[in-house]
Amino acid sequence: MSSLLKQEKQILKMIKSRYYMIPILSKLDEYIDKYGLEKSLDYLNKILILAKDDVEILLDKRILAGEIKDKSQARKSIAGNAFSLLIKYLFLTLKENKFIKSNVFVTSNPKQYKLISDIVTIKVDNETQKPDMDLAIYSINKENELNKCLILSLKTSLRKKSEQICAWKLLLEIATSDNPIKEKYNISYEHKNMPLVGFATVNFYDEINNPQHRGMFKFFDVAFIGKPLNAEFINNLSDLPRFVNENL
Repeated sequence: MSSLLKQEKQILKMIKSRYYMIPILSKLDEYIDKYGLEKSLDYLNKILILAKDDVEILLDKRILAGEIKDKSQARKSIAGNAFSLLIKYLFLTLKENKFIKSNVFVTSNPKQYKLISDIVTIKVDNETQKPDMDLAIYSINKENELNKCLILSLKTSLRKKSEQICAWKLLLEIATSDNPIKEKYNISYEHKNMPLVGFATVNFYDEINNPQHRGMFKFFDVAFIGKPLNAEFINNLSDLPRFVNENL
């Protein structure tokens, strides 16, 4: 019997139906067969690269059919969405196979989930600051209320907006400690149950060894890479299920 809710099954179905996800999921299946569900998370970089030519062929067909007008824009949209959908797909598949606890859920619309939106709101005087977050993984308690939450910023490149989530995490640290900066700028945070803040990348441009980028990971509660790597400063993405089960 599946451990997924009806809505979660529908999400899996939706991901499978996205035209550009078809060749990507086909490549994913090859890695699942070779390495298993969890370890396949470490090869998302390779999977996305290997599927690139097949996705290009699909884009050409859609251009000829008049279904899209701007191939370059469609390619950018796919690059941004495919990584997120891959993680979501694998997360739900892992949950379906009982690798992840049944009271843990994932959403790619955390800003629309009121409880998550509330716990990531920091007030700076009369304004509010919220983080750049692409996914939220969260647990629900017996009263069906939000228990714990991990927000994730996903980036194919470390060049793009990585600093925003770091700045927000630093702001959260300021807001939840006693210091003169907090008083000076009237920074406040009204929740006791703070979210964990994480980062995940596929490191397409091999920026991971840049000292400036490596220093950035110190700001996060956890950081992951979808590429086989033995490093102290970042976790392999296959560690995500264990981290979620232990901390949420």
